[in-house]
Amino acid sequence: MKQREQWTSKIGFVLAAAGSAIGLGAIWKFPYMAGTNGGSVFVLLFIICTLAIGLPILLAEFVVGRRGQHDAVTSLKRLAPGRSWYLIGWLGLGSSFILLSFYSVVGGWILSYLARAIVSRLNTSDYGGLFGSIIANPMEVLFAQAVFMIMTIWIVQSGIKGGIERASRWMMPLLFIFFIILAIRSLTLDGAMEGIRFLFVPDWSYLTGKTFLLALGQAFFSLSVGVTAMLTYASYLPKEEKLGQSAFNVSILNIFISLLAGIVIFPAVFALGQLPDEGPGLIFVILPAIFNEIPLGGFFMVLFFILLLFATLTSSIAMLEIVVSTGIGKKHEWRRKASWLFGLLIFIVGIPSALSFGVLSDVKMPGGSIFDFADILTSRIGLPVGALLISFFAGFVLTTAETDDELRMHPFLNRSWKFIVRIVAPLAIIVIFIASFLT
Repeated sequence: MKQREQWTSKIGFVLAAAGSAIGLGAIWKFPYMAGTNGGSVFVLLFIICTLAIGLPILLAEFVVGRRGQHDAVTSLKRLAPGRSWYLIGWLGLGSSFILLSFYSVVGGWILSYLARAIVSRLNTSDYGGLFGSIIANPMEVLFAQAVFMIMTIWIVQSGIKGGIERASRWMMPLLFIFFIILAIRSLTLDGAMEGIRFLFVPDWSYLTGKTFLLALGQAFFSLSVGVTAMLTYASYLPKEEKLGQSAFNVSILNIFISLLAGIVIFPAVFALGQLPDEGPGLIFVILPAIFNEIPLGGFFMVLFFILLLFATLTSSIAMLEIVVSTGIGKKHEWRRKASWLFGLLIFIVGIPSALSFGVLSDVKMPGGSIFDFADILTSRIGLPVGALLISFFAGFVLTTAETDDELRMHPFLNRSWKFIVRIVAPLAIIVIFIASFLT
């Protein structure tokens, strides 16, 4: 039987873990969630939720994953034999399946924009109209979604070392550097400071239970907790790596890139006289307009969408890895076939989401379109519930000796973490979840 792979370095693991959400979580979803939920208050709640709740639960997934040394379902069965905790793994798999089915649609949008940028067909005065025409074109969105899924499958089938880690190690640093350049340019636009105020000066009227839940869901999605992605990634981690330090690094990188995306986008939004509540199309409507304002804008636009494509792929490969690792179990030699099989199934399930802005736009679901409903099922329900259960498992099922053996931190930090995952994080999740339905 083929031996289970491991990450070759700590930096490779951290970059892959951070990259699993930086593309869609930080660059695409964070700006439009902040823009439609009051800006600064959402940002503040997001940072609080990430550090106070998301980070301890991320560490809980790391502990369970490395302790179990297998996919989520098998790891939970090993750590709690004869009990039903393994269902958390199936919940994570289902959430990841749905997540990838509609986020692959966004990956297809990026491919469509990249193709147009390459042939200089993004020069227009109506980017909102362009975006609307692209997502309403059934043939284009389905073809682009299929190409994106093929790219995702191709990386996952190559395994941890040859696929996921190699891609993350080279491309993520380039993405960081390029976004810093974009942020500097955005801040030099006339009227940019209005966007900074929107992002960092609180408007307390937006402090509601719903905003808190959305910020918590964003924190969970940005850290990829609640869907067992981090549990799966940690199962490939060598014993000598320090989990606490890795979890902290991933959390800080996530906050940094999210804020950087906001600094790139919102100053430009206000400088160009547009509204910040554009929604999911924000990055496709505003950023091309930014490039029109800078020298060599066409070149930078192509480079941006190439790097955004990679960042989006790092999110998608994490989701597909959960499904594939669970599907193959101990049969590591089945990875290639399983990657293609599950990738095809996810593409098929994602077709209604891809068509929900065009031929299926009249189909209404709870919360809006089919695309919106899939987002609600995962970000507002699946992720918080999964995170709650993981917190309970790490806090109450694993013994103190087991968690201390994995954490290897100062005893005070070990006890503090245990208290948070047992009491603080579950209470916060439950209270915020209930409050969101009362406001």
